[in-house]
Amino acid sequence: MHHDAHKDPAAERRALQAVEHHHAEMLGKLRELVATLVRAVEERDSNAEHHAQEELLAWCQHELIPHALAEEGPLYGGPRKALEGRLLVEGMLAEHKAIVRLVEQLSVSRGVKAAVTGGVIEELFALHLDKENNLLMPFIADSAELSLASAVEGLHELVGETHTHAHDHKQS
Repeated sequence: MHHDAHKDPAAERRALQAVEHHHAEMLGKLRELVATLVRAVEERDSNAEHHAQEELLAWCQHELIPHALAEEGPLYGGPRKALEGRLLVEGMLAEHKAIVRLVEQLSVSRGVKAAVTGGVIEELFALHLDKENNLLMPFIADSAELSLASAVEGLHELVGETHTHAHDHKQS
């Protein structure tokens, strides 16, 4: 399988940086939303708490989960077929399921329980991104058969809005 003989290392590096940058932005936003909820719970401000939880939940449902699901085909498909990648991908898919479960739990939790659940989502997502950045994506970028650049091309859920192509401005 040498159909990627013309793989461009610079393009692979750019794709890696784009996804890592998007990951950092997402994690920063998640940390901010969780911190706001924790503060409201600590201060027993039920109005602020309700608002913070709604915001965190909406972000998880509209940003976090779609990002995770968007990865499963393009980013996980190749490594899942490779012997060295399979176990890693299986573990990461299990983490996606855990994240989805935790977001469901967040939607029915209140107070301290909601803050705790938010914190768990944050830590699990951080660990998940760490595996993706340091194990999965380098594996794809270094592999002879796979290309990270072509895997993430045009997928704004994976690389953020700024890195998708100019001709690709479909509004969802």
